[in-house]
Amino acid sequence: MMPIPKMKVVKPMPKPWKNCEGYNDPTAYAGMKPVIKEETEQQKRVNTLIYVLKYIINLSGFDLISRIEIRDRKTGREYR
Repeated sequence: MMPIPKMKVVKPMPKPWKNCEGYNDPTAYAGMKPVIKEETEQQKRVNTLIYVLKYIINLSGFDLISRIEIRDRKTGREYR
């Protein structure tokens, strides 16, 4: 029986409050903050789903042969 895979931790963008030159840009950050939060939450949901699928496959005595590919119905974004 295979060991249970560990969940990956989603790391946010490094220093999203800075612009491309490295200076603080609070206006852009205030506008991007909700988007960053939404994307982080979505990525956590995807990671949890894939973890659960792998766990169920493992408990059922099967092996995953290829990558899991899923699509969000609401946004249409694909995850691999």
